[in-house]
Amino acid sequence: MSVHPLTWLDVFTDRPLAGNGLAVVGDADAVDDATMLLFARETRLSETTFVQTATTDGAHYRNRIWTTVAEMPFAGHPSLGTAVSVARTRGVGEARYHQQTPAGVQPVDVRGEGDRWRASMLQEPARFGPQLDPADALGAVGLGSEAADADLPVQVVSTGVPHVIAPVRAAALAEVLPDAHRLRALLDPHAAIVLLVAAVEGDRAESRGFFLGVDGVVEDPATGSAAGPLMALTHARLGLERLTVRQGVEMGRPSRLDCAVEGDRVRVGGDVVVVADGTVRLPELKR
Repeated sequence: MSVHPLTWLDVFTDRPLAGNGLAVVGDADAVDDATMLLFARETRLSETTFVQTATTDGAHYRNRIWTTVAEMPFAGHPSLGTAVSVARTRGVGEARYHQQTPAGVQPVDVRGEGDRWRASMLQEPARFGPQLDPADALGAVGLGSEAADADLPVQVVSTGVPHVIAPVRAAALAEVLPDAHRLRALLDPHAAIVLLVAAVEGDRAESRGFFLGVDGVVEDPATGSAAGPLMALTHARLGLERLTVRQGVEMGRPSRLDCAVEGDRVRVGGDVVVVADGTVRLPELKR
């Protein structure tokens, strides 16, 4: 068995036991993929990350991001929380890191002290996929096409990983009832990770995000990698330069994601709170 540092954080919140939880395993070069998946399932968090030595020039570390189902090419709150964990491990209160993920190398800025931090990242340039039939997309969460936002399309958008962005009327958010089979049929053809249902009013949005875990549909308290595409979509369609996204309210884990356009990229940031520090014992890599 090998012993690794473990940090447990809540991301996109300024208080513990809110936002989106994350477990970060440090010094993970000797942890194999099968063990990463098993430990991610052990935590039962939406994502768990493993910090490894970078293999790309210019990157400070490699961030391996796992759900309870598979490794992710990129994700929002795991990027921010991992950067905070790295800064704390290295004993610095402010840093700009370049993290390596399968989606590329993303700059992540962190600043803080003790258990309270602020972090933000530049996501990858937006890629706009197909527009989808609102009836098909919204039907996956029990809504009819009449719930759709008249000014914004339902569209596949990626700023690192594809998501289905489904803008709706504000009243519709309380009426969602996700269906696992329909959600899979919606996401899989586009290699999309999450269906983000969002009500945009001015420069603010209320949202709910759904993905598939080992036990069926999972609601995400805060989806940074989907907030970026929502910002990109509202920028392209409505000219918005900034957007504050609130998520997780219905789950009792309120989150706030601050988004802004910077050139051809979107910056997504928020507060990060450290909940616990410790160690984890994992099987050693078989060579």
